[in-house]
Amino acid sequence: MNADITKLRNILQASDNIVFFGGAGVSTESGIPDFRSEGGLYNSTYEHPPETILSRTFFMKHTDEFYRFYRDKMLYPDAAPNDAHKALAQLEKAGKLKAVITQNVDGLHTQAGSKNVLELHGSALRNICMTCKECYPLDIIIQTQGVPLCSCGGIIKPDVVLYEEGLCPTVMSKATTTIYDADVLIVGGTSLNVYPAAGMIDYYRGNKLVLINKSATVYDRHADLIIRDSIGKVLSEAVL
Repeated sequence: MNADITKLRNILQASDNIVFFGGAGVSTESGIPDFRSEGGLYNSTYEHPPETILSRTFFMKHTDEFYRFYRDKMLYPDAAPNDAHKALAQLEKAGKLKAVITQNVDGLHTQAGSKNVLELHGSALRNICMTCKECYPLDIIIQTQGVPLCSCGGIIKPDVVLYEEGLCPTVMSKATTTIYDADVLIVGGTSLNVYPAAGMIDYYRGNKLVLINKSATVYDRHADLIIRDSIGKVLSEAVL
């Protein structure tokens, strides 16, 4: 175990008010591509840019085309929680981790056993009728073709935040309060370039900001500990 992971382990052992803030890099080790790296979603070639397809306007005007892209590129039903997800769930079970705040929509933190998960961008596991608000599981998207319809005839929309849509105020409020009150804030698997989510780090008032990311972030100069390594490896070794 290297010195940085040992230092992180000591930080975790000394605190029972830890918050984790994560992004796409947390799930890449589960086989889910991130957005902006080479080979990521935003480097794919489609008739329209992913940012356009994943917008509210596009969803409303070209729903069938939205779902072709969404099924092809956004859903990974066979993905399983990796060591990072499992370590965080273990840390919560030990009474140390107060919340996981995630930008991901894959639901893997919950599948790993974490209970207090704040999903800033929603969850692909939930799908809601735009007319009657009936809630459907992921199977309704996977097992149908074209535009999935509710029994009432309404269009079913994934419960994910699209471009042009605002984040849920309730989730945002809980997340900012949790970060503000945290003793230790671990930020992992995110470049911290996506706002308004990334700006939530500014609410942290403690002196134990830990960044676990393979590349540099704009918050590196504020960090008390930076680890450039696999997040699954780092967390599993530090939590054991």
